[in-house]
Amino acid sequence: MTEFAVPVRIYYEDTDASGVVYHANYLRYFERARTEWVRARGLSHERLRLERGLAFTVADMQIAFVKPARMDDALEATVRVAECRRASLVFEQELRAQERPQDVRARARVRVACVDLGGFKPCALPAELQA
Repeated sequence: MTEFAVPVRIYYEDTDASGVVYHANYLRYFERARTEWVRARGLSHERLRLERGLAFTVADMQIAFVKPARMDDALEATVRVAECRRASLVFEQELRAQERPQDVRARARVRVACVDLGGFKPCALPAELQA
């Protein structure tokens, strides 16, 4: 499947005492990219919650910190669907330099499950996300 990307600028507030991005913030960048991927398909997490009673939950995540991201870096967080099942998606993601895609800062493989909010049980993905 095709790759989707969103820009990420690193701000002072993203960094730790060593001047590099605090490790937990990489998860935020990847989450935002997945959220925008959903939005690019004509949906939103809020609409899915209110209109369909659905939500997504991270079931598994593997992350590799390849190279530090630093303040003022202009990066992009990418999303690529590696696997699509009835009730889950596996994403492969990267955080990399906007102008140098080979300059990867972090990689993640994320399995996200679609659940109904009534019982938090797995349910079918919306058709718009299966295409």
